[in-house]
Amino acid sequence: MPRPRLPYPPCPATPPPAPAEPATAGAEPPRTSARRTAAAATCLVLGIGLIVGSVAGSWLTSASGRQSAAERAFERGRALWHTLPVDSLFPRRLHADLAGPGGAARDWTRVGVAPESDCAGAFDTLLAKALAPVGCERLLRATYTDATATRVTTVGLLVTAADGTGMRALRKRFSDERLDRRADLMPRPYAPGGTAAEHFGDAQRASWQISVLTDLPAVVYAVSGFADARTGTPPQPAAEAVAPGATTPPAQAGLGHDATALADRLERELQQAVRGGGADKGARK
Repeated sequence: MPRPRLPYPPCPATPPPAPAEPATAGAEPPRTSARRTAAAATCLVLGIGLIVGSVAGSWLTSASGRQSAAERAFERGRALWHTLPVDSLFPRRLHADLAGPGGAARDWTRVGVAPESDCAGAFDTLLAKALAPVGCERLLRATYTDATATRVTTVGLLVTAADGTGMRALRKRFSDERLDRRADLMPRPYAPGGTAAEHFGDAQRASWQISVLTDLPAVVYAVSGFADARTGTPPQPAAEAVAPGATTPPAQAGLGHDATALADRLERELQQAVRGGGADKGARK
């Protein structure tokens, strides 16, 4: 909003004339003329200063308002886990069209929600070290199985303690060093007992996705594997497992698709919630 226009300050009073000296009729005494010129120049400088200050102030106020809005949204994101119901973050059932290999539809059922916790033991050691600079305010996780109960996926939300600068630095590092593609930096699964995921351990991990957000203090991830406790499947990043023509076991089984779809859905949920748009109704039953 433009700042109110301020009146110009009064010009300095014209000094009284000096004692007259003999001069030609009609000519102004030299010293009086110089003083009047100086007074006029002072008024001009002050007026220009007010105009420039008003314009600069309006620009700074506008820029500050934009920054504050972004900061407020960022902080709302930090508190979302307090306010969103668990069934909003991790719905009991999910459906997504075109989410499987070849554009097949996918359905998932939630088999367990982990108690909210810190990040101890949730990540491979090197991944935990890479995430350490942004801190861990809270970790929330849930595990899903597909309609055939042969594939399982843990999806997680790490709420960080970092500001926007810290999140941008972390994202840049993950991008520059491709940390989200390294098989020695994977999230660990949550395996609730008595469910299809009870044998889902580190050795069963086959695909994963990690997304470092910058407009929210959050890291969203998913890790998937087979439910039958098989081992020996070389893990593959979800971005590679969903690439056209991929023929690895994680790609052919759709484990990369599971990790991608569930992580992306959680990210969309967070983005819509912080904007006040509610849940992502298109991705659930």
